[in-house]
Amino acid sequence: MIRTLVGVLGALSALFPDKIVKLFEKLAIANPSEGTVRGWVGPAIRSEGVLIAAISLLNGRAYAWLMNLTGVFGAIVFLFPDLYRRFATAFLYERPESIEWNERFRSGIRAIGALYVFLAAKTYLERHNDT
Repeated sequence: MIRTLVGVLGALSALFPDKIVKLFEKLAIANPSEGTVRGWVGPAIRSEGVLIAAISLLNGRAYAWLMNLTGVFGAIVFLFPDLYRRFATAFLYERPESIEWNERFRSGIRAIGALYVFLAAKTYLERHNDT
């Protein structure tokens, strides 16, 4: 079930990277019209989506690695949401100093991190209960 969900989300990212960015900005950024996303972000989201969808189809070592990485990323985001915001701003935008985050999205960042950790833990437990 989780593998299917992860694969679908990867496929959606691959098909609609610009819409993913717009949705993120709508939820997370207080002034989305002020920032200019770096030119490589859309193609990177598309590539990541293709990779995630493909790995989700395999359900082997690559999928286990992907879910472990997802859990580690989720833990970092959950524990250090402000660090994530600083990194994401500098990484994604041409003029990071012009970006203002919605303060209420700090809880959203933590919720996403917690969800990633949960999904990774659930996948890990399912994988180890089958053996």
